[in-house]
Amino acid sequence: MNNNTRNTPWLLWTFKALMDLVEGIIKLTGRLVASVIGLAIMIVGVVLTALVITAPLGIPMIIFGFLLMVHGIF
Repeated sequence: MNNNTRNTPWLLWTFKALMDLVEGIIKLTGRLVASVIGLAIMIVGVVLTALVITAPLGIPMIIFGFLLMVHGIF
């Protein structure tokens, strides 16, 4: 994960491993939430684009939702 030049003392290694695990879970959850929110924004954008009057609002929402999903995946 982190390439620190400092070594962790062996007494504290278990705490460091636990914190690395928690950090990984939080990052994974954040990416999943970003992807789900991006998908929801895309769906709302498609619905708004189907209505001709709100198309100028729907198209940017589709683009923003897509970019949010891409950011969540990569």
